[in-house]
Amino acid sequence: MVRTAVLVSGGGTNLEALLAAEEHGLMPSVHIDLVVADREAYALERARNHGRKGVLIDRKALGMRRFSEKLMETLRENGIQLVILAGFLSILPQSVVDGYRDRIINIHPSLIPSFCGKGFYGLKVHEAALERGVRITGATVHLVNEIPDGGRILIQKAVEVREGDTPEVLQKRVMEEAEWKILPEAAEMIAEEIENESR
Repeated sequence: MVRTAVLVSGGGTNLEALLAAEEHGLMPSVHIDLVVADREAYALERARNHGRKGVLIDRKALGMRRFSEKLMETLRENGIQLVILAGFLSILPQSVVDGYRDRIINIHPSLIPSFCGKGFYGLKVHEAALERGVRITGATVHLVNEIPDGGRILIQKAVEVREGDTPEVLQKRVMEEAEWKILPEAAEMIAEEIENESR
């Protein structure tokens, strides 16, 4: 199994979906060994509730350079082979992008290339989709590179926008109908590639 770290900044609903997928045998090649938060986050409590190691590496307290060093050190110490960004709000340090090239995936709550890139995260994405009047939105899992939301797309899933949707209602539907399904699927896809390479 591929040793995996999930990087989080908030409540950890996508982390919960990943842990549930692993526990139900939907990601046979993935083992979540580590959860790292860049700020105080309920996601660390979720990790502990599932018996997983949770680590806080406070980006604001450490500053970017020390944060980068500490994050890379923690991933290496835990033998991490795959990194999943699940609501991680810090820009990933270049050292981590380089060290885990094509081994970092991110979930974004839109159909890239719509409503993505710098400044598009969380509710802002859904606010922009509603403001534009799109009828279909969704979620995308992509590989991470130097460009925010710019890496190769792995999986996308469309979600209907309904009359009367608020950003909060749309956010919940996108999570339930798309994010929680395609993130475990993409994690398994990349983990299988890693396993095949090491054979």
